[in-house]
Amino acid sequence: MTISTHDNFIIVKEKSNDLKNFIFLLKPLLHIQLKDKNLIIDLLDYKLMSLNDLLLFQNISDKYKEANKSFLVVTNSLNANELPEEIIVVPTLQEAEDIIEMEEIERELGF
Repeated sequence: MTISTHDNFIIVKEKSNDLKNFIFLLKPLLHIQLKDKNLIIDLLDYKLMSLNDLLLFQNISDKYKEANKSFLVVTNSLNANELPEEIIVVPTLQEAEDIIEMEEIERELGF
């Protein structure tokens, strides 16, 4: 796992092919290092992504929404028509950054 910090978000990149272990290692960081930050999970290198794999991030996504922060998963391995509405999934890092920027503006305006 690699973590890169940017102005208004953090990108966590998964390097192994074990999503359950990745989430296990990620959860403690969510309460310390990643707390109060917009978060992008980069799974572009994870080619075996399934809908069930994506749903492993549901609880994390819900907690970020409750905290009024953005949570996005970046993967191009899933069919866009099958994605759940509860988790924001985009195919590129640039698109994830753009969505965070838009959501930050919406929060500032009170939407």
